[in-house]
This record gives sequence, structure tokens and C-alpha cells, in this order.
Amino acid sequence: MSEAQTSAVEVSAAPQAAVAAVVAAPATKNTRTLVGRVVSDKRNKTVTVLVERRVTHELYGKIVGRSRKYQAHDEKGEYHTGDKVEIAEGRPISKTKSWVVTRLLQKAGLV
Repeated sequence: MSEAQTSAVEVSAAPQAAVAAVVAAPATKNTRTLVGRVVSDKRNKTVTVLVERRVTHELYGKIVGRSRKYQAHDEKGEYHTGDKVEIAEGRPISKTKSWVVTRLLQKAGLV
């Protein structure tokens, strides 16, 4: 090979290496997280978390409360009714459970 051919091979290999490095770099994954209150801890390794949010009514403009219950995975059974927790979306664990409790924000107080 002549010097011109060798330098052409080196130049063309450099952009490919840069592209391969960009493709191989792990992309940061944005997982959805919600904050809610545990309303049930009766099942094994599962808690029911009530997430409440306030939205403006589309037609009337009044602020309305909306809520939804999520089944979240609790591996150690450490979260109990009344605890304020953060849940994150994960892989499906069962038919209704695809959220995982990530951390405890506030322990339930005595009633």
C-alpha cells in the first residue's frame, strides 16, 4: 500500500470509531416516578399506593382533584399503611404490578 492509501484508511476509520463509541455509550433512561400514600399493605411483597394530583378542568377551569391507585412491588415488606413513598415505573412483575417502591419519604404518624 502506498502512503496515500494508508492515510485514507486511517482517516476513514476515525469517524467510524467515533460513531461506534457514541452508539456503544449507554443512554440514560428516564423512568417515571410518582409520589403517593400507601393505602394497603395486606398482600405479600405488594403495596397499593394512592397518587393524588390536582388538575384544571378542561371546560370550566376549576381545579379538581384526581387520584389513581397503583400496585407497587415492596420486596422486603417494609412499607405500611399511611407511609408517603416514591414509586418508579419498572418491568411488569405481574398482571397489575409494574411499579416499584424506591424510597420512603415520610413515615406514617400515629392516629
